[in-house]
Amino acid sequence: MRRILVFAIAIVVLGVVNFEIYHKEQLLAEGTTVLLELVPRDPRSILQGDYMVLRYKITSLPELSKAEKDGYLVIERDETQVAHFKRIYEDDTPLQANELLLRFRKRGGKIKLGAESFFFQEGHAKHYNNARYGELRVVPSGESVLVGLRDAQRNPLKPPVDN
Repeated sequence: MRRILVFAIAIVVLGVVNFEIYHKEQLLAEGTTVLLELVPRDPRSILQGDYMVLRYKITSLPELSKAEKDGYLVIERDETQVAHFKRIYEDDTPLQANELLLRFRKRGGKIKLGAESFFFQEGHAKHYNNARYGELRVVPSGESVLVGLRDAQRNPLKPPVDN
């Protein structure tokens, strides 16, 4: 009986993990590319290796201090895919054709978009020091996933390929 219970729990855990993987893969495949301007911070962590804690400029706008709880930002992309804040979403206001939702959470008085860290291989920090934009994929529900960083000219930042 004990073996059956352990096996059943393992199947449930694997099912949940695989569903989350599938969900993120769908976000990557179907999401709209959005660039958010960054205010980068310290790109180093002794315990976790090299990474960059990301702060998005959009989250420090005074208009967002009015948000009392988790919700959605309404953003609009310009011709270079850079997102600009329009308003905090309210359920009764329809979106315009050029607007997207971006989910946020309010934690400790600060607005969080969910992708606050970008991890990279140890020793590759210099390749990401020029990061000025976070590249996210956003789906119509407002969910997003961070897929990379870009420089001031909006070019993808990647380390050199090792041979």
